[in-house]
Order: sequence, then C-alpha cells, then structure tokens
Amino acid sequence: MSQTSGPVRVLVIDDEPAIRRALRASLTELGFVVAEASRGEDGIQLVQTKTFDVVLLDINMPGIGGIKTLLKLRAMAPRLPILMLTVQDSEETKIEALESGADDYITKPFSMRECMARIRSAVRRAQTPERPEDAPLAIGEILVTPVRRTVTKAGQPIHLTRKEYEILYFLMLHAGRAVTYGKLLTAVWGTEFRHEVDYVRTFVRQLRKKIEDDPSDPRYILTDAYVGYRFAEHPVALQLADVSLIENESHPAHA
Repeated sequence: MSQTSGPVRVLVIDDEPAIRRALRASLTELGFVVAEASRGEDGIQLVQTKTFDVVLLDINMPGIGGIKTLLKLRAMAPRLPILMLTVQDSEETKIEALESGADDYITKPFSMRECMARIRSAVRRAQTPERPEDAPLAIGEILVTPVRRTVTKAGQPIHLTRKEYEILYFLMLHAGRAVTYGKLLTAVWGTEFRHEVDYVRTFVRQLRKKIEDDPSDPRYILTDAYVGYRFAEHPVALQLADVSLIENESHPAHA
C-alpha cells in the first residue's frame, strides 16, 4: 500500500455497473485515482499487480463472493484498508465481514460524503505509524493514560471500574471503526462471553453515564445497530442527511 502523499488510489470491486460508475465519477472528481473490477477474482488479480490505498468491496457478488475475496485480499495485504459495501438489512453479513478482517462497512444507499469520510479515515489509520502500547490516547475531551489506567474528561478524573476502563480503552484503540459485540466481548471478557450481548450493553450504558454529556445522545460511544459500537474519531456528529444519496431506484443494489 502506498505511503506517499499523492492521490489516493481506490479499487472498487462491485458487480453493479451503476454503482461502479457513480463511485468512479464522484471519486475521480474529488481527485482519487479509481480502478474497477466486477468480480472478486478480477479484484484479487489487480491487487497482485498494482498498488492501492483502499478497496471498496461489495459483500455479495457472483463468483467467489465478497467474504472469500476479503479473506484472500487480507492474506495478501494485511494492512490494506478494505471497506465492505453492504445493504441495510444484512447485519449478520456485516458482522461476518468485520470479524473476517474488513476495516469497516458502508451501507447502500450511501451518501458520497459518508463514503469519502470512511475512505479518508481508513487510509489515514493505515498510514499512521504503530503507536506504543502504553502511549496516552486522547480523543475530544477524553484522555486515557494506560500506564496509570486513568481516564480524564476535560482534565477532570473519571472513575471507571476495571471492565469499563477496558471497554473504553479497546474502543478508543479502534476509534472510527465498527467493533462488533463479539469482538469487544472477546477482548474484554474472553471467548466464552462472545455471545453475551446484553452483558456488554449494560456495561456500555454505565460507561456512557460517566463519559457522555448526554448519555441518551452520545457523542463518543456510538451504536452501530445490531452490529456493535464505534468510538467517534471526531466526537462531533456528521450531518449526512442533506447529502444526495445513491438511491436504490437509480442504482440498484443488493447485499
């Protein structure tokens, strides 16, 4: 993957010609360099012969399909950001993709502003040098100091239980990315707890009461419905409703 400051090189792998055309037009206009493939097999060949900064991969395609393509790409290029293109009602497939190595997902129909934000975020994370495990983490007003296992908000200490701290730290380590319930439960409690979704929801609810200004309208720990949680990379909600969508009617999409 490129580490240069040149144009971001995007590979779009999707069997829908309308989706590919829409993405190519919008991305090219914004200065991205775009390549296309209509099948996973073709996308794999392109990654073997060319350099890309990010891949947009449809989750359901003819041939080997999105998940197998993801697994092959991840084995070939462990740090290559891969964003899955999904539909609204494919939560189980989203979870499978995230736990198979996808960096994130974008739900069809999607706004180009959302798409751009996810692409830039994924590329930035991939090009950021590895941080020391004990380095402090600061996002918005929240500061975590792992050496002391302390948390402050706007300079004021926040007292967390051990599990609340571990949840917060894990989510902040993966800021900007969707973290599945199973992945969070495994990281904090162990594999035997990976299906205890109500368990983690209870702890997150308590954690929000301690770090959010308004727990009912969180800025930091966001819920990805039916999938898991996402710690906001920039704790100011993006206003996406006013952006034109790639509509199902004009650009047919499937999971």
